[in-house]
Amino acid sequence: MTMSVTETLVVGVDVGGTNTDSVLLDISKSSADAVLASHKAPTTSNVTLSVHASLKALLSKSAAKPTDITALAIGTTHFLNAIIEKDTSRVEKVAVLRLASHSFSRGTPPFADWPAALEKIIHGHSAIIPGGCNIDGTLIGPVDETAVCEQAGIIKSKGIRNVVVVGIGCATDEKYHQEDVVHDWLRAELGDDVNIILSHDIAGPGLLARENASILNASIMNFAQRTIRAFIGAIRRIGLQCPLYLTSNVGHLLPFSEAMRAPIKVFSSGATNSIRGAAFLAKSSISEGGSIVIDIGGTTSDIGFLLRNGYPRLAKTYTDLAGVKVNLEMPSVESIGLGGGSILHVADSGYVAVGPDSVGHDLTTKTLCFGGDVATATDVAVALGTDIGSAKVSLSEETVAKANSRIKKMLEDCIDRVKLSPEPCKVILVGGGSILCPKVLAGVSHVILPEHAGVANAIGAAIAKVFGAAEKIVRGSGIQEGIEEVKARAIQNAVSNGGYADSAVVLHEEVSGVPYTTDQTMIKVEVACVADHERMHAEMSHASIPDELIDQVLYEETKKHDITTANEDETSSSKSELSGYIPAVTAAGEWILSKTDLRFLAVGCYILGCGGGGSPYAPFLHTRQLLLEGDSIRITRIEDLKDDDVMPPVASVGTPAVSIERPGGNGVLYAMQAMEKETGAKFNRLVATEIGGANGVGTLVWASTRFYNMPVVDGDLMGRAYPNFEMVSQYIHASSINELLPVILCSGSGETVTIPAPQPDAATASLQIRDACVGMGSAAGASGPPISGKAMRDIGIPNTFSLAWRLGRAVAVAQQAGNIADVPRALIAAAGGDKSAKVLFQGKIRSVKSTLTTTAHSLGEVTVERLADNEMETEVDKIGEGLVEIVVPFMNENLVVKGKMEDGSEKILATIPDLIFLLDTSTGEAVGVQEYRYGLKVTVMIMAPHPLWASERALEVAGPSAFHLPYEYTTALEYTKPVSVIDEFRPKD
Repeated sequence: MTMSVTETLVVGVDVGGTNTDSVLLDISKSSADAVLASHKAPTTSNVTLSVHASLKALLSKSAAKPTDITALAIGTTHFLNAIIEKDTSRVEKVAVLRLASHSFSRGTPPFADWPAALEKIIHGHSAIIPGGCNIDGTLIGPVDETAVCEQAGIIKSKGIRNVVVVGIGCATDEKYHQEDVVHDWLRAELGDDVNIILSHDIAGPGLLARENASILNASIMNFAQRTIRAFIGAIRRIGLQCPLYLTSNVGHLLPFSEAMRAPIKVFSSGATNSIRGAAFLAKSSISEGGSIVIDIGGTTSDIGFLLRNGYPRLAKTYTDLAGVKVNLEMPSVESIGLGGGSILHVADSGYVAVGPDSVGHDLTTKTLCFGGDVATATDVAVALGTDIGSAKVSLSEETVAKANSRIKKMLEDCIDRVKLSPEPCKVILVGGGSILCPKVLAGVSHVILPEHAGVANAIGAAIAKVFGAAEKIVRGSGIQEGIEEVKARAIQNAVSNGGYADSAVVLHEEVSGVPYTTDQTMIKVEVACVADHERMHAEMSHASIPDELIDQVLYEETKKHDITTANEDETSSSKSELSGYIPAVTAAGEWILSKTDLRFLAVGCYILGCGGGGSPYAPFLHTRQLLLEGDSIRITRIEDLKDDDVMPPVASVGTPAVSIERPGGNGVLYAMQAMEKETGAKFNRLVATEIGGANGVGTLVWASTRFYNMPVVDGDLMGRAYPNFEMVSQYIHASSINELLPVILCSGSGETVTIPAPQPDAATASLQIRDACVGMGSAAGASGPPISGKAMRDIGIPNTFSLAWRLGRAVAVAQQAGNIADVPRALIAAAGGDKSAKVLFQGKIRSVKSTLTTTAHSLGEVTVERLADNEMETEVDKIGEGLVEIVVPFMNENLVVKGKMEDGSEKILATIPDLIFLLDTSTGEAVGVQEYRYGLKVTVMIMAPHPLWASERALEVAGPSAFHLPYEYTTALEYTKPVSVIDEFRPKD
């Protein structure tokens, strides 16, 4: 493939909130030599007219004719802004059909985790109908044409023009193609005028987050199509005869037709374009391990990590868009309220703050350097010697020095969160506000300001390539053949998006084992290709977009739309003072849970997970949904159990990857029913096997009036989370593992396996449980043999739901008061005082080593280093004097805290069974081992376990030696029995 000089002229446009930037690039050249012309102008309320004017101005600055341009690439946040503003003239109603048989995900229906105001605008209709596949591609249930047609009739009667189809396991559904089948049935019923969005075309694994992304996409699809048609109109009027692309969130070209189908893939292209543009302008300066890019604009600064391949590092976790959790591939970017227009605030004490408020568009009229009366960050730069503006800046030397120091610290802190290691890094500056950045920054080896840095975002749009990706699970040893197959599919996908096959470059190749299996491998390949502009222009020329339609929409956006402003997003618990909240406890001693209680319990259970146990988020949504639908959940005291009460210990087991894609289901319910049948018992109470993590909250579901309608005991069998099934208080008192058997596992879709007694040892029983779980799609509900009331009083860990509630309340109260720094003190008080819990250390994560075993255990260690003196902001930051860093090994849960002293010696600060947990200092909430990442500032705390776990027998089962650690358990902590919520709030006679 060869290109002539006239085929190498590309225009890139980036439409920002403040400015619209454009460049004319000769892509046959490199770095600054490639920039033939550039233009920067304020963005108006009409984005299309801004693009039109910018293109005309750009071409007037060069010798190129409109017919010389081979491609136009535009990046914009226009579509995202419509959702953030809740603009009902652009955002439309959506119907959602979820394919999920056997009650999977029924407890977390569509829109379950949406802000109320946005849901009110977008939620038109939703239903859960038969269908779905497991993550290994096996069938959960077939789709039902009759059910689909019935829903189509409802959708048609409501006049909804946008439909989302989301199937459980659709990403690995290579056999049944359920979403596509449903699409065809809907199209036949609804006609061609309705948008039908399939979730597998929008995002990857993670049912709720993929569904959310698909809904947002559908809600602005018609608006995006109008806007893109208007862009095409602008091209025609200027005389360009080239294809139109929009740039994606990850830095690739989307043909106009793909952008019309999936506008959500364009939402966050601005930050990516800046990073890609920086890579192009400073290619020779990028460090081998990557570099930091700082894009300073008029109001905010975006800081991201530039990989050696010229693309941004992507976020590894979910992304929040307008308060909605999505799992789109997005750049990992830290944003702070620092820009050229950021306003200075000088306190009476002399302290100087910078931002986050800004003069924005009015920078050239309101700032001191332009004759205005508002002191801004730009004025600080001018006072320090930058030649900008038309007026003298009158600021005291002290104010300028303090403001510059504050700007420096804001940037340094953000850089530190983005870095991958503590080693000094290179920083590439881009954006119009780059004058704000000091020349010397802590932790930075070089600060590079390339030529044309002010329009790096438009350059990033111009250099984008076409993307293709594919993935597949391979069984057995044919991994190399699988890689070649997946690579070929990725290239074919890129070709279908407009790329040249022979230009394909592999960007990313990932080969990893599938958790909880021994013979399955997930292969994922991503490629980039040079775009075939001629083919794409031909397709655009043949697009059936009448001139009169383009004329109509070109000026449409000049209208001022009414934007819905609602306060529905505030829950009742956030409106009232949480510190004064009183839970509902009956005179008979039953605690009736509210949504506020559930919130406290979810936060507290994650703390008690000690890094493991899985996130309580999905069970929290499920229990909250039960209350919203009129059901109730009760908790009773362990002391009030009668000797002959009968209760099974229950839990969900398996790999977290399954619960993310296939949440809920009735596995635990069916296991309970099977255990009743197996033992002939009739349950009247319910016991959580582990309070820590997801199972603490999840147990509440099955005790609700929707299911068994019986109280949950305020206690469990662990007092925390542990990784192995035998690590329960019941086993500590048992003579053999057989007292924990039988264990019954149910898939929730009809499969039941019983692990009977006798078994020779715990390892054998544990292996059988794992194998059964794998055969059920790597997730199942489990029930152990029922426990009597007398036994539970003797062996149970008491008041653990009360403890979780108190811990969660402590965090929530501090969050509401805006006093996150108080969380450690409040947690210590909730745990019983400074003899029962303590802070060991506060610092930032320097490194994480982690691997996933075939038994789905997360194995590794996290290192937390001490903050520098200038980073310490609270007294808690100073705790751990003499320590340089700590290391916390983990196996699902945190096992040990090893301290490294200033003299190089090592000291063991805590070991399991002490409860060891890390808190995110920005939220006060627990951080799970899967969420550990470099730069995260954390508080490391410990809490005393129930005395049972310090016994000789318990240490053999769940102490350091059980995890092959060469340490003896010692502790200075003293256990304090948690105060029962029921005892405290029960009405007094």
